[in-house]
Amino acid sequence: MKSDNHLHSPFCPHGSSDQFEAYILRALDLGLNQITFTEHAPLPSGFIDPTPNQDSGMNPAFLTSYFQELQAIKKCYSQKIDIKIGLEVDFIEGYEQEIKHFLDENGTYLDDSILSVHFIKHENQWYCIDFSAEIFGQIAKTLGSVENVYRLYYDTLAMSIAADLGNYKPERIGHITLAQKFQKQYPVSENFDQQIYRILEQIKQKGYSLDYNAAGLSKPLCLEPYPPERFAKRASALGIPLVFGSDAHVAKDVGRGFESLIQAK
Repeated sequence: MKSDNHLHSPFCPHGSSDQFEAYILRALDLGLNQITFTEHAPLPSGFIDPTPNQDSGMNPAFLTSYFQELQAIKKCYSQKIDIKIGLEVDFIEGYEQEIKHFLDENGTYLDDSILSVHFIKHENQWYCIDFSAEIFGQIAKTLGSVENVYRLYYDTLAMSIAADLGNYKPERIGHITLAQKFQKQYPVSENFDQQIYRILEQIKQKGYSLDYNAAGLSKPLCLEPYPPERFAKRASALGIPLVFGSDAHVAKDVGRGFESLIQAK
């Protein structure tokens, strides 16, 4: 099935104002059979977004509208394309119960969802690793090295996979090599392949799927997907489903990178 299962929307506070229909029409132009809107879920109550604009998650006041609009548009286009309603849920260390409560309240509205790590915790402070190269460099300085950022990110990712988030926990793990977004500017001297292979084993043991995310291909300091080919092939060999996603935040990026990732797979 030709599909794009990681799309954002006009409800994304750091995205574009492109409406749902613009994404859908782009998908139809590309001949996609299925798309999934996975907007950034509201962040847990009490968590202070560390990004400069504090725009990492959807405003919780808009969540009901997000579900209602998607339910209506899903019905409208049901004869042309399969539209799934989803969320990209942040795993945030220390807020597991709040995340579980959110999922318990909203899980019945979801056809699909992604569990992602954007925030890492160090000495009771949280940092967003993918906001900008400049902020990534500041985090590396605070933690002592770029290697320490990678190590903490992968430890947090492993924690997210193991976490008990209830019956509606997302079963697709998002962009597992996001720590490498700025690798051209901040290279590492340590090889993290074994840690990533262990994470893939965790995903396999849980029976989860993997977000095969094309966004990194277009990031000038990354230039590879999340995860790169060698990890995608290991995941495939383990029997982990690879679920393609463009991670589009604008309509024109729907389906971005599809052909290159499918060939690599």
